[in-house]
Amino acid sequence: MKKININRSTLFATALVLAAGILIGWLIKPAQDHQAEVASVTPDQVATIWTCSMDPQVRQSEPGKCPLCGMDLIPLEPETESGDPLELKMSPTAMQLANVQTAVVGYGMPARELRLNGKVQADERRVYSQVSHLEGRVEQLLVNFTGEPIRQGQKLGTLYSPTLVTAQEELLAARQIQDMQPALFQAAREKLKNWKLSDSQIDNILAAGKAQERFPILADVSGLVMAKKVNLGDYLMRGMPLYDIADLSRVWVLFDVYESDMPWVKIGSTVSFEIQALPGQTFTGKVSFIDPVIDPVTRVATARVEMANPGGRFKPEMFASGTVKTKLAGHKESIVVPKSAVLWTGERSVVYVKNTAAQGVQFGMREVTLGPLVGDGYVVTSGLEPGETIAISGAFSIDAAAQLAGKPSMMTPEGGSGSPSTAPAMQSSKAMKAAVQKLFDWYFPLKDALVADNFGEAKNQAASLKKAFEQTSMSIFEGAAHKQWMNSSNAANAALNKISQAGDLEIARSAFKPLSDQMVVLARTFGPFDAAIFVQHCPMADDNIGADWLSLDKVIRNPYFGDKMLKCGSVTETIQ
Repeated sequence: MKKININRSTLFATALVLAAGILIGWLIKPAQDHQAEVASVTPDQVATIWTCSMDPQVRQSEPGKCPLCGMDLIPLEPETESGDPLELKMSPTAMQLANVQTAVVGYGMPARELRLNGKVQADERRVYSQVSHLEGRVEQLLVNFTGEPIRQGQKLGTLYSPTLVTAQEELLAARQIQDMQPALFQAAREKLKNWKLSDSQIDNILAAGKAQERFPILADVSGLVMAKKVNLGDYLMRGMPLYDIADLSRVWVLFDVYESDMPWVKIGSTVSFEIQALPGQTFTGKVSFIDPVIDPVTRVATARVEMANPGGRFKPEMFASGTVKTKLAGHKESIVVPKSAVLWTGERSVVYVKNTAAQGVQFGMREVTLGPLVGDGYVVTSGLEPGETIAISGAFSIDAAAQLAGKPSMMTPEGGSGSPSTAPAMQSSKAMKAAVQKLFDWYFPLKDALVADNFGEAKNQAASLKKAFEQTSMSIFEGAAHKQWMNSSNAANAALNKISQAGDLEIARSAFKPLSDQMVVLARTFGPFDAAIFVQHCPMADDNIGADWLSLDKVIRNPYFGDKMLKCGSVTETIQ
């Protein structure tokens, strides 16, 4: 066997390499074990928590069904907010999905374009009664129909008056002793003049030397015959009216001004109006008088515009549609916000104020006090300051997300009981939209029944709509939409119960307001639908507080008053 000689230096180098390898392995192993430990712990530490959008207090470590309402659980993102805990944080994506738009609040002069409806009427100062100045029988009638024009002094007919014959004979007898009794002759002459006989007529009697049996009836004024009150052969007493005559060279255009619109109309306001019978022509006039008393039935006052009427183009009872562009009397520059920015609870009005910080965009609820309606917006008397930014579109989606997150919201101003979470913006699926749209197939007939004052039909339609609500599956609605559906359907069913159990039409109409409020919310939340829906508002309803309803037609048909005030209201919003 051959003997191998190993160099001592070689052995030393080999031993050194082995020692270094052992040391490196010992150092690396703990780090690998630590990384494996971290890797095994991290998934548990950041494990997804699942919660219910309807009941945020539910927390589970795995997906499934909510033990309270049966809805699918949704993942809860870890809380990363460091801003105001009472405000809702929204990502740019969530704002885009919810169609949130904002605007900066500033001062402006409250101005409004007010629409008015009215009629042409005769000037009351130019309406006369043509009366008989004599007592007698109508022997001839020359003006025989309404609308016939007459001129002052025109012969209207002839009258046989036995009393006048006697008075003429007295005049002729007094003339024979005129030299001895001039006062008697003058008295007999004045007696005839009191019967509206002219000096020329009296002179003709004296010249003829005999009494005339028939005397003409002469027109006192010029104008149009508005009413004929006498027929051939009638026996008239002195002072009895024969015709109503109107001078239509000037007319009044009388516009109805509702009680809530009174601050916008004043004497001197310029009214631009159109007459339906004169299409394509626009007329302008100024308000010369406003009724000091409001009609107790219609709740309107009349604003008068006086117009010249050359050629008789304006005829009494013609319909007129006018507009008044005016600034609010007694108001200086004020804060005005769009109607879409304001959410109503019935008692409170709220807006959502945007705050931008390093943590992102947040929205906080702010209660405001509203002044009068200004076109498409409201005057805000308190609650906002110039320079603040508010949500003018998508405010309802923000509010729904705030409710789910336990933040202060329209219905829960103190915030919810659940832990805050990042709630998704409300979205409407095809199934949700279809389910809500079916409800309007029963709502509109109910509204039409109230318009027609049909109490029995209104109760029947209310029962059908309530059944439709009950048959709508709540499982269709997910996320924020589920919360909104529960709130609106519960409130709507309560109102429908009142309508179904109402003892009279007025009670049914009072319950129709909260029902319509919820239907408006559903239309805004889950619309648009196949056809446009018009939100209409009557300022006189609910004891002048005002009330909304929905319609498929722009034409106003008021369900809160029916025939009493069928045209009261205006379109305030269109859900395309």
